[in-house]
Amino acid sequence: MDEIKQPLSNGQLEILKAFSHNLTDEELKDFKETIATFFADRAIKSANKVWDEKGWTDEDVNRMLRTKMRKSKK
Repeated sequence: MDEIKQPLSNGQLEILKAFSHNLTDEELKDFKETIATFFADRAIKSANKVWDEKGWTDEDVNRMLRTKMRKSKK
C-alpha cells in the first residue's frame, strides 16, 4: 500500500495544533523567542560536540578566526 506523504513535518503539525487560535502580540513575541532559543540551543550543542570530537582549544579557535578558511570558487 502506498504511503500518503504529509506536506508538513511532524513538528509543523504539532505547532499548528497547539496554536489553532490567534495569539496576542505578547504571546507571539514569547513564542518566537522560544523557537529562537530552541534552535540556538541545538546549534550550540552541535558546535560543542564538534569542539569535543576535534579536541579543540581556545588557541585553535583563535587561530581559525585569523585564518581565511573559505576556498575560492573558480
